Amino acid sequence: MEPIRSVVVFDAADLHAESAFWAGMLDGHVFDDETFHSVIDAAGEWRIGVQLAPGHVPPDWPDGAPQQVHMDLHVEDPRRAHEQAMSLGARLLRADDLEGDEGHQVYADPAGHPFCIGWGQPSRATLAAFVRERWG
Repeated sequence: MEPIRSVVVFDAADLHAESAFWAGMLDGHVFDDETFHSVIDAAGEWRIGVQLAPGHVPPDWPDGAPQQVHMDLHVEDPRRAHEQAMSLGARLLRADDLEGDEGHQVYADPAGHPFCIGWGQPSRATLAAFVRERWG
């Protein structure tokens, strides 16, 4: 199998809140219909899908109902990413020191899906070199 793309799809009772949140986090745009929204990033790549699920019950991570999926967003400026997430309706679940060289914080999006903002992990160049070294 050769997939053309992989897209994380979230269930949500409120399509508009969920897709607007992720479009804001990814500096993208929403293309929508009545039961499904697609979040397209600034480069034109389809990144997130949001599927209407009227009976959706949010996970209560870490101690309640288990999460179904989560996304990690690796950033260079954690304070800016934190502020952006919070202004778009995220809820902070687990805090770390935003001034630290490395760390991650756990949030919930408007539908309650956990996601992480991490920093200090390998740079794009370091990761690309690692991939080239391992897989040519």
